[in-house]
Amino acid sequence: MSTAAVTPEVVVGAPASTTPVTLTPAAINKVREIMSTQNPIPAGLRIGVVGGGCSGFQYSMSFENQSGMMDKVYKFEDLKVFVDATSAMYLQNCTVDYVETLEAAGFKFENAAVKSTCGCGSSFSV
Repeated sequence: MSTAAVTPEVVVGAPASTTPVTLTPAAINKVREIMSTQNPIPAGLRIGVVGGGCSGFQYSMSFENQSGMMDKVYKFEDLKVFVDATSAMYLQNCTVDYVETLEAAGFKFENAAVKSTCGCGSSFSV
């Protein structure tokens, strides 16, 4: 399976060139798999940046039933991704991947704007 990032086919509320985040096919497939186990099935995935952690910011992912008033909605194949305006600033050129190894499995954020991360890897600073 390819790990190349997938850019949205359809962007609602913004031109494609301003897409702050991309998802790999592995990430899209895993999100779809998890969403299919939810009842009711959510409308989409929220990706954001919140304050916290020992380095200042943390990534967040959650399922949502609808977008918020200030959200941009990006569509990766049939997966809707909601990003608020503040988070979009910190997610520029960020790629989300899903990685499975012998030690662990999870979503991995690769963001060139990150200047440092904490020792445990759960928070970052820009």
